[in-house]
Amino acid sequence: MRTDSSPGTLPAREHLPAATAGTPVLDVVIPVYNEEKDLQPCVRRLHDHLTRTFPYSFRITIADNASTDATPDVARLLETRIPEVRSFRLAQKGRGRALRTVWSASDAPILAYMDVDLSTDLNALLPLVAPLISGHSDLAIGSRLSRSSRVVRGAKREFISRSYNLILRGSLQARFSDAQCGFKAIRRDVARILLPLVEDTGWFFDTEMLVLAERAGLRIHEVPVDWVDDPDSTVHIVKTATDDLKGVWRVGKALASGSLPLDRLTRPFGDDPRDRDIMDVPKGLARQLVGFCVVGGLSTLFYLLLYSGFRLFAGSQSANALALLVSAIANTAANRRLTFGVRGPGGAVRHQAQGLVVFGIGLALTSGSLLALNAATSDPAHATELAVLVAANLAATVLRFLLFRAWVFADRRGDDAQPTPAASPGRHDGPYDQHGPRGPYDPASRFRAGESAAGTWKDADDATVRLQPVRPHDTDPGDAR
Repeated sequence: MRTDSSPGTLPAREHLPAATAGTPVLDVVIPVYNEEKDLQPCVRRLHDHLTRTFPYSFRITIADNASTDATPDVARLLETRIPEVRSFRLAQKGRGRALRTVWSASDAPILAYMDVDLSTDLNALLPLVAPLISGHSDLAIGSRLSRSSRVVRGAKREFISRSYNLILRGSLQARFSDAQCGFKAIRRDVARILLPLVEDTGWFFDTEMLVLAERAGLRIHEVPVDWVDDPDSTVHIVKTATDDLKGVWRVGKALASGSLPLDRLTRPFGDDPRDRDIMDVPKGLARQLVGFCVVGGLSTLFYLLLYSGFRLFAGSQSANALALLVSAIANTAANRRLTFGVRGPGGAVRHQAQGLVVFGIGLALTSGSLLALNAATSDPAHATELAVLVAANLAATVLRFLLFRAWVFADRRGDDAQPTPAASPGRHDGPYDQHGPRGPYDPASRFRAGESAAGTWKDADDATVRLQPVRPHDTDPGDAR
């Protein structure tokens, strides 16, 4: 439910979508490949922990990635013996493919996954999903690199993990601390829109999902975890690292070109105070001013360097005109993308043409100042020329911002931005299991891998979440290992 807030407080976000009778609040997916030895103890330990400590209904889904050993038989055996366990087998390998298929078909409002080795201590599971249940966050990840995390692993894996996250921060400007920890959760209404944009089907799936979510402004909650390395892990480090670097290059290229439709993800869930119209304050003005000032400062330095270089072989008027022309083209392109948030090639030529008009006004101001300086003294010093040009550029900068905002990019939402689909946070986005907790569960019948999720989900009636109270046998504070 939504709680109305006064103008002086932040608005409440939507709580999780309602669940019909028999629909679990949490669906934990365990992707496996040839894990006949570890699967049964993992599932039983996870089930025991959730039964004793998790206050809401849950499901455990085993996603078999085309195993060639007895893993499918073990999964079916667990499904028949434990009511909250489901199993699903994919014909192709790929952890990302398994997560996308099962998550997209699940009817639970909170979706999570963890690795079969259970390297992450299970006491972090409830803190992981609680912000999603309350509506505070859109995604949640376990972090082994947080200062309060307690991690036991070798120096090799520690070096690789930290190096990979440094690469993500340097290349994709990622701000989350740990992309590779196999302990994550997402709201189903967020997954419905986010998952079709994620291309990777392997180990890079997590990173790509987090980068896109962060770039779109979704809220990612991080939970410090206790983590013990599994010495018998079957992950091929070199191949995984190579595939991850290829994924970083692909995603970085897509973000730079503006080909990803991130507008459909930007704050479609809940109530964001930045979306509100405040009296006497134009929407987005503060952010645009900051972006414009940063771009303007860099453009001024760029202009002065160009002017000093052109002045070596040209007169002051010619050097000024050339420097202004080159810096104006760069300035318009930078403001278009960074200040006013226009992505993609649509309208770029028109914006540059209008930017040249703004450049002409700036040229008139700066050229006029040089004419006035030359009229006052026949041989002005170079430092004096630069000082006059800085003052003239400051005046031209103020005028340029006003023209950019009111004229050049005034119609950006109508012409250049892609429409954001209507989001109804209080509505269900997937079909519910009408057979209760033990009814048939077949993700393939609801979703085919590679198919857009938007075409396979149907809305259900609105309802209020009714979370079940803690069961009597959940009061045991112990955690059997």
